[in-house]
Amino acid sequence: MKIDKKIIKELSDYLEEFNLTELEYTEKDTKIKVSKNNLSINNQAVPSDNKILHQIDKSNTSNNLSGIEVKSPIIGTAYHAPEPGAKKFAEVGKKIKKGDTVMIVEAMKTMNHVPSTADGTVKEICVEDGQPVEFGQTIIILE
Repeated sequence: MKIDKKIIKELSDYLEEFNLTELEYTEKDTKIKVSKNNLSINNQAVPSDNKILHQIDKSNTSNNLSGIEVKSPIIGTAYHAPEPGAKKFAEVGKKIKKGDTVMIVEAMKTMNHVPSTADGTVKEICVEDGQPVEFGQTIIILE
């Protein structure tokens, strides 16, 4: 299959022109999706730049090296409690036992409980309630 680079360029231009973050184009059996990532720093949207992302990734990993990382087993949306307004599964300073649910990751309308991989005390919660998470992303750090 040969993809026309002009179409991709045109779609990319539309992203900028109309201030969009994602655009999808379908023609017969060809589907092209163009998106740009935005990075939020101090509640200000900053266009993504590989150099900026690389620097931020380095700083995040160096800060999080101490402790036991509990990672997301799937891609989805992380929730701190079983339902809005309910008591959170984990809070900073709370003691957690191996196997206790620390968070829920919702994927395709299915609520998946994420168990702690070790005993410990919650040192840091790395994701906000309702935030999208990736497979293998650190969601909680225990000490």
